[in-house]
Amino acid sequence: MVGGVMELDLHGMNTYQAQIAIDAALRRCGRFSRLRLIHGYRGGTAIRDMLWTVYNKRSQVKRLVSISEGVTELVLREY
Repeated sequence: MVGGVMELDLHGMNTYQAQIAIDAALRRCGRFSRLRLIHGYRGGTAIRDMLWTVYNKRSQVKRLVSISEGVTELVLREY
């Protein structure tokens, strides 16, 4: 699948655990164009805030897209 979306569920993780999981997923998702991160929002917005702070500056990530309050996508390739 070229250009697909890889999903990663971050529920139950703290920001440190989420960042470790996201970094591992970024190393594995070479053929995917997007990494969809399901982080939720009812328990707070710490993970969502970390995504916009940390991954907005990464060279591998072209841009971030907020799909909903609980889902953010990292765009890795534009087609």
